[in-house]
Amino acid sequence: MYEYIKGKIEFISPEYIVVENGDIGYQIKTPNPFSFSSYTGAMTTIYIYHYVREDNVSLYGFKSREERELFTKLLNVSGIGPKGALAILASGEPSQVIAAIENEDEGFLVKFPGVGKKTARQMILDLKGKLADFMPEYLPNIFNVDEHLEKVQNDSALDEALLALTALGYSERELKKITPQLKKEVLNTDEYIKLALKLLLK
Repeated sequence: MYEYIKGKIEFISPEYIVVENGDIGYQIKTPNPFSFSSYTGAMTTIYIYHYVREDNVSLYGFKSREERELFTKLLNVSGIGPKGALAILASGEPSQVIAAIENEDEGFLVKFPGVGKKTARQMILDLKGKLADFMPEYLPNIFNVDEHLEKVQNDSALDEALLALTALGYSERELKKITPQLKKEVLNTDEYIKLALKLLLK
């Protein structure tokens, strides 16, 4: 089992980042790859979850052990796989997810890709009362990104954000509804993703 990989972020795509360590490039799937944009070329520590199934061996990466632990707890819910867990964490608001579970708010939970009423109910049954460790002050800041990200060309940033959202499982129909609102803003890719997720989860 890997605890973490420390290396340089050499590449970022809508679905994963590539971290180079010892002349080996590790492909690591993360909730929001573009949240690592400010770290490109810099030494970074990524906390790893090594997912092994007969047809799938993948590395999932997170900025903190707490974020990884929350991912692991979501994976333990019947009906939620790695892709679904990443989509939930990509919202950048784990405190809202935890509050929805604790308050049995199925209406909020079903807004995530791949989460229907049955899965939302299962999340509540499996996790309610078991997430107290994730409520400290650090939680809303787990997904914070350096505020000094370089601005990239607006259209390109929006396209990258839409690709990342598609990779998380959001449908073209859902994205078309919010695209006009996104086009009103001049943001970088990570900011577009965060804004889009806020709109999608309303």
